[in-house]
Amino acid sequence: MNTVLDVEDFGENIMSTEDIIKYCLSKHKAYEDYPFGNIPICYKLNGKIFAQLYPNENDYKITLKCTSDVGQFFRSLYPDKVVRGYHCPPIQQPYWNTVYLSDFPDDELLNMIDLAYNTVLNSFSKKIKRQIIGDT
Repeated sequence: MNTVLDVEDFGENIMSTEDIIKYCLSKHKAYEDYPFGNIPICYKLNGKIFAQLYPNENDYKITLKCTSDVGQFFRSLYPDKVVRGYHCPPIQQPYWNTVYLSDFPDDELLNMIDLAYNTVLNSFSKKIKRQIIGDT
Protein backbone atom coordinates (compact mmCIF):
# COMPACT_ATOMS: atom_id res chain seq x y z
CA MET A 1 0.00 0.00 0.00
CA ASN A 2 1.23 3.51 -0.79
CA THR A 3 2.14 5.83 2.05
CA VAL A 4 -0.34 8.68 2.22
CA LEU A 5 1.37 12.06 2.09
CA ASP A 6 -0.12 15.27 3.36
CA VAL A 7 0.28 18.79 2.06
CA GLU A 8 2.33 19.48 5.20
CA ASP A 9 4.92 16.91 4.03
CA PHE A 10 5.99 19.32 1.30
CA GLY A 11 7.83 22.60 1.68
CA GLU A 12 7.77 25.75 -0.41
CA ASN A 13 8.53 25.73 -4.14
CA ILE A 14 8.21 21.95 -4.31
CA MET A 15 6.28 21.43 -7.46
CA SER A 16 8.87 19.73 -9.57
CA THR A 17 7.69 16.96 -11.87
CA GLU A 18 9.10 14.41 -9.44
CA ASP A 19 7.18 15.90 -6.52
CA ILE A 20 3.90 15.98 -8.42
CA ILE A 21 4.43 12.36 -9.44
CA LYS A 22 5.25 11.40 -5.84
CA TYR A 23 2.14 13.16 -4.55
CA CYS A 24 -0.20 11.61 -7.14
CA LEU A 25 1.21 8.15 -6.45
CA SER A 26 0.81 8.65 -2.69
CA LYS A 27 -2.95 8.48 -3.13
CA HIS A 28 -4.41 5.13 -2.03
CA LYS A 29 -4.28 2.62 -4.92
CA ALA A 30 -3.29 5.31 -7.45
CA TYR A 31 -1.03 4.25 -10.29
CA GLU A 32 0.75 5.70 -13.30
CA ASP A 33 -0.30 4.86 -16.86
CA TYR A 34 0.55 5.96 -20.40
CA PRO A 35 -2.62 5.35 -22.48
CA PHE A 36 -1.80 8.17 -24.93
CA GLY A 37 1.95 7.58 -25.38
CA ASN A 38 4.77 9.13 -23.35
CA ILE A 39 2.82 12.33 -22.66
CA PRO A 40 0.66 12.94 -20.76
CA ILE A 41 1.63 10.88 -17.74
CA CYS A 42 -1.74 9.75 -16.40
CA TYR A 43 -2.62 8.95 -12.81
CA LYS A 44 -5.51 6.58 -12.34
CA LEU A 45 -7.66 5.03 -9.68
CA ASN A 46 -9.34 1.76 -10.63
CA GLY A 47 -9.01 2.51 -14.35
CA LYS A 48 -10.23 6.12 -14.21
CA ILE A 49 -7.92 9.07 -14.76
CA PHE A 50 -7.78 11.74 -12.07
CA ALA A 51 -4.67 13.62 -13.28
CA GLN A 52 -2.72 14.07 -16.51
CA LEU A 53 0.74 15.60 -16.18
CA TYR A 54 2.44 17.35 -19.10
CA PRO A 55 6.05 17.81 -17.90
CA ASN A 56 7.32 19.81 -20.89
CA GLU A 57 9.32 22.73 -19.48
CA ASN A 58 7.95 25.15 -22.09
CA ASP A 59 4.34 24.26 -21.31
CA TYR A 60 4.37 22.77 -17.80
CA LYS A 61 0.79 21.86 -16.87
CA ILE A 62 -1.48 19.31 -15.28
CA THR A 63 -5.09 18.48 -16.11
CA LEU A 64 -7.25 17.43 -13.16
CA LYS A 65 -10.68 15.85 -12.82
CA CYS A 66 -13.31 17.96 -11.03
CA THR A 67 -17.01 18.56 -10.68
CA SER A 68 -18.40 21.34 -12.87
CA ASP A 69 -18.93 23.64 -9.85
CA VAL A 70 -15.43 23.11 -8.48
CA GLY A 71 -14.00 23.53 -11.97
CA GLN A 72 -15.73 26.86 -12.44
CA PHE A 73 -14.64 28.02 -8.98
CA PHE A 74 -10.94 27.45 -9.74
CA ARG A 75 -11.22 28.95 -13.23
CA SER A 76 -12.72 32.13 -11.75
CA LEU A 77 -10.20 32.22 -8.88
CA TYR A 78 -7.15 31.78 -11.17
CA PRO A 79 -8.28 32.96 -14.63
CA ASP A 80 -4.71 33.25 -15.96
CA LYS A 81 -3.61 29.84 -14.67
CA VAL A 82 -6.64 27.51 -14.73
CA VAL A 83 -8.68 26.79 -17.87
CA ARG A 84 -11.17 24.15 -18.97
CA GLY A 85 -9.50 20.89 -19.94
CA TYR A 86 -7.93 21.97 -23.21
CA HIS A 87 -7.63 18.47 -24.66
CA CYS A 88 -11.18 17.38 -23.83
CA PRO A 89 -14.22 17.29 -26.08
CA PRO A 90 -16.50 20.29 -25.29
CA ILE A 91 -19.02 18.12 -23.43
CA GLN A 92 -16.29 16.96 -20.98
CA GLN A 93 -14.48 20.29 -20.55
CA PRO A 94 -16.46 21.47 -17.49
CA TYR A 95 -15.27 18.34 -15.63
CA TRP A 96 -11.54 18.88 -16.19
CA ASN A 97 -9.29 21.81 -15.34
CA THR A 98 -5.91 22.40 -16.93
CA VAL A 99 -3.55 24.18 -14.53
CA TYR A 100 -0.52 26.02 -15.90
CA LEU A 101 2.02 25.36 -13.18
CA SER A 102 4.45 28.24 -13.56
CA ASP A 103 4.05 30.36 -10.39
CA PHE A 104 0.93 28.46 -9.30
CA PRO A 105 0.54 28.16 -5.50
CA ASP A 106 1.88 24.78 -4.38
CA ASP A 107 -0.65 24.27 -1.59
CA GLU A 108 -3.52 25.00 -3.98
CA LEU A 109 -2.16 22.51 -6.51
CA LEU A 110 -1.96 19.78 -3.88
CA ASN A 111 -5.51 20.63 -2.80
CA MET A 112 -6.68 20.36 -6.42
CA ILE A 113 -4.97 16.96 -6.81
CA ASP A 114 -6.76 15.79 -3.65
CA LEU A 115 -10.08 17.02 -5.06
CA ALA A 116 -9.42 15.27 -8.39
CA TYR A 117 -8.65 11.98 -6.68
CA ASN A 118 -11.73 12.25 -4.44
CA THR A 119 -13.94 13.17 -7.41
CA VAL A 120 -12.93 9.94 -9.14
CA LEU A 121 -13.17 7.88 -5.95
CA ASN A 122 -16.69 9.18 -5.31
CA SER A 123 -17.76 8.39 -8.88
CA PHE A 124 -17.71 4.66 -8.14
CA SER A 125 -20.60 2.68 -6.71
CA LYS A 126 -20.61 2.10 -2.95
CA LYS A 127 -19.53 -1.50 -3.49
CA ILE A 128 -16.55 -0.58 -5.69
CA LYS A 129 -15.63 2.31 -3.42
CA ARG A 130 -15.57 -0.06 -0.41
CA GLN A 131 -13.32 -2.44 -2.37
CA ILE A 132 -10.95 0.41 -3.23
CA ILE A 133 -10.66 1.75 0.28
CA GLY A 134 -10.46 -1.74 1.76
CA ASP A 135 -13.73 -1.92 3.70
CA THR A 136 -14.99 -5.15 2.12
